[in-house]
Amino acid sequence: MTKAKVTGPDLSNLNLNPGAVYYQLSPAELIEAALKRNEGTLADSGALAIDTGTFTGRSPKDRFIVSDDLTRDLVWWSDINIAFDGEKADRLFARLIDYLENKTVFVRDAFACADAQFRLGIRVITETAYQNLFAYNMFLRPEDNESIKPEWTIVAAPGFMADPERDGTRQSNFSIIDFTKKRIMIGGTGYTGEIKKGVFSVLNFLLPVEKNILSMHCSANTGQNGDTALFFGLSGTGKTTLSADADRALIGDDEHGWSEHGVFNFEGGCYAKCINLSAENEPQIFGAIRFGSLLENINYFPGTRQVDYTNIEKTENTRVAYPIHYINNAAMPSVAPLPKHIFFLTADAFGVLPPISKLDAGQAMFHFISGYTAKVAGTEAGILEPQATFSACYGKAFLPLHPVTYAKLLGEKMEAQGVSAWLINTGWSGGPYGTGSRMKLAYTRAMIRAVMQGALEDVGFDVHPVFGLRMPVSCPGVPPELLNPVMTWQDAGAYEQKAHELAEAFIANFKQFEDVAGADLAKVMQAPAAERAS
Repeated sequence: MTKAKVTGPDLSNLNLNPGAVYYQLSPAELIEAALKRNEGTLADSGALAIDTGTFTGRSPKDRFIVSDDLTRDLVWWSDINIAFDGEKADRLFARLIDYLENKTVFVRDAFACADAQFRLGIRVITETAYQNLFAYNMFLRPEDNESIKPEWTIVAAPGFMADPERDGTRQSNFSIIDFTKKRIMIGGTGYTGEIKKGVFSVLNFLLPVEKNILSMHCSANTGQNGDTALFFGLSGTGKTTLSADADRALIGDDEHGWSEHGVFNFEGGCYAKCINLSAENEPQIFGAIRFGSLLENINYFPGTRQVDYTNIEKTENTRVAYPIHYINNAAMPSVAPLPKHIFFLTADAFGVLPPISKLDAGQAMFHFISGYTAKVAGTEAGILEPQATFSACYGKAFLPLHPVTYAKLLGEKMEAQGVSAWLINTGWSGGPYGTGSRMKLAYTRAMIRAVMQGALEDVGFDVHPVFGLRMPVSCPGVPPELLNPVMTWQDAGAYEQKAHELAEAFIANFKQFEDVAGADLAKVMQAPAAERAS
């Protein structure tokens, strides 16, 4: 392993004096380093498999934002944006740098934002080789001889533990964003998602405030005619599956920006869940797991290096990170024209939402800020029946600004650019979970295909009596009786009761946004559900 392929960076601005600096190593060199340092093993696919240690997912209660003159009046201080004192952050950062004194570090300069107009240079300094491989895969890689001027610095050291009493953290692990000093420090956790979502949180602050760009937690694809589509949805709703289409180019699977002239990926790679992964169900993801990919917290079949994707002994959050060009039909560069269609995906376990509904701008803002899906029995300890869950803008945990900021931007861009919005229920029909049945993927794909091909432009629509949603009366490839959910229930009275319960849950959730939205906007956003739920 060579120390550097090019001249290493000057780290003196951080007061960092490491023992060795490995700069811009290739995936092969990073994998070699990881194996020599016993950070992981090679799976039979060629992918590097590692364990992230104690933390196999993000730790939201240990994510902080430095409160100062820049952030004090802009950040949505809440249970997901926890204020951290600037002086304490400086002292903790100095201790983190001292910890890395004379140690080996891996340094990578990269970009975020595929649209060159909005590129952000980032420098990722990691204690482990596998974290640097993750940064190579996830962020945008410079072309040969392309220079980068890093604006932001991320320092990630799993081996450094904070002292809560001394440092002001909640426990020994932490992720702290300092918008004024443009740095993210991560310690006490080897989970790479903290790096990814730290940068996402930065962009969710900078782009709306400075560029009037809507930052989005969504997947995106585009057709040959430039008809870009956005897919929003929480885990288990089909965001990755439905955006993966052999006939359409993938822009990205997770993080995007919507500017005045198009859509662009924030990242240069994908970070996909592996639980129950198979070549039959997710051929693109399965095929992307090869040399250069990074598998996290998986298990092998005993006595082999073959991954058992059904094994969740370590965690259900098994993951793989790979560069986006490992997907055959990925768009390169990851930019696309303005969106034509938006799909909000929900897996309604109560079985009352229509499988497809057309939304006006007010309804789109309402469902966007609601970010609804439902957990089913068995997904978490203690859940015995369907449970409504809401995550503002389908990514509450990563929103430094108030959700109304993003919802207003969505509505403005939809109106200005003539974008259609659709609510897609990939959940249950004919009754709730346990009674009804899950909507067939083939039907959902047919609905989305019909929207994209314009096949629903001339059909009639019925208005849902509870939710005020417009339901198409016909759709190619879908049995008409499925399009109005009450028709699939044996007991219309039971359906109506359950629909009212869900409408009231929507309204109760929205109350937290009313004051910031203001009376006029709040009325526009929640009127359809509010008028029908009483």
